[in-house]
Amino acid sequence: MKRNPTAFLKEEYQKLVEQNLDWKLRVLEGPSAPRSVVEGKKVLMLCSNNYLNLSNHPRLKKAAKDIIDTHGVGSGSVRAIAGTMDIHMEVEKALARFKKTEAALVYQTGFAANSGLIPQLVDKGDLIISDELNHGSIIDGVRLSGADRAIFKHRDYGNLEDVLNEAEKENYRRILIITDGVFSMDGDVARMDAIVNLAEEHGAMTYVDDAHGEGVLGENGRGIGAHYNLEGKIHVEMGTFSKAYGVVGGLIAGSRDLVNFAFNKSRTWLLSASHPPQVAAAQLAAIQVLESEPQHWKRLWDNTRYFKKELKSMGFDTGQSETPITPVIVGESSVAKALSDKLFENGVFALPIVFPMVAKDKARIRTMMNAGLTDEDLTDALQAFEKCGKELKII
Repeated sequence: MKRNPTAFLKEEYQKLVEQNLDWKLRVLEGPSAPRSVVEGKKVLMLCSNNYLNLSNHPRLKKAAKDIIDTHGVGSGSVRAIAGTMDIHMEVEKALARFKKTEAALVYQTGFAANSGLIPQLVDKGDLIISDELNHGSIIDGVRLSGADRAIFKHRDYGNLEDVLNEAEKENYRRILIITDGVFSMDGDVARMDAIVNLAEEHGAMTYVDDAHGEGVLGENGRGIGAHYNLEGKIHVEMGTFSKAYGVVGGLIAGSRDLVNFAFNKSRTWLLSASHPPQVAAAQLAAIQVLESEPQHWKRLWDNTRYFKKELKSMGFDTGQSETPITPVIVGESSVAKALSDKLFENGVFALPIVFPMVAKDKARIRTMMNAGLTDEDLTDALQAFEKCGKELKII
């Protein structure tokens, strides 16, 4: 009998189903908005990364529509050949100005930035020192490099110093310290001031994945560099347009030397088509909104503080979050899934996060706050959490 070479696909998926570890996709029908329609049901959206509610902002939509008439719907090429349009350059100039860095570069996605740039910064004879809870795209970028690897305990900068002291005995050519800015599962923030100080003492490079900090941290959302008054001192600030900016695309900001190096070396950038002009126009509009309409950023933080306080007062475990990411930690994966289902029945869309994305006993509902949520929206969401939490005996 012939062996079926793809039998493992169904078998592995079935194992995930049996362990409550599979993803069940729910379909959004219409724009990502505070009150959305998911599979025909009107729900409060609490699991989108659309922090500032910009994905449906009139200025972004108009910019995207208008440029189609002048630039078409596709770039026609990779950036390095014939796919660099004037709108792409405008975005990068505006981003560098907003971030207060010498230069910036837009990648196709945040994942492409990490997987394409990290392996070019370091190679054999170098060392990467990484926070133990870094994002999977960082981990993949590290694996693609030929560098040695060391891990420091999560946000333990005494441990990072110990690792650096040991590294100095090995005579590495380059040392790269890399961390998430905001850790996406728990919502806690890296101490970039401590990391930069240690890096300067030891002659190391610093790289921060600020995907969840762009548009969120720092005055008017200029990111973790602004949050710690470190503009220009972090060697690589990486981020994404797909979250607070409401569009899609990865980005890096730093020195002109960094950008020149990156677009000549990163194969993910060199070998992927550039964003269509309507995406770039919406990116530019998003930056302009952040610069001129600070009320969105302020409302995001007002909503965040209130929502966190109320969840805690009900008795929910919200972990160590310092940001609009607020986990509701319930323990077992089955409990997290049951809570998510009950919330959906009660008009709240908030998905469970389970192993292997978090530890087996740390399954949670991960809520993401949004600047567009009204006081009434927040009250409705909190009432649903209280009702469902009591029914499942979580609180």
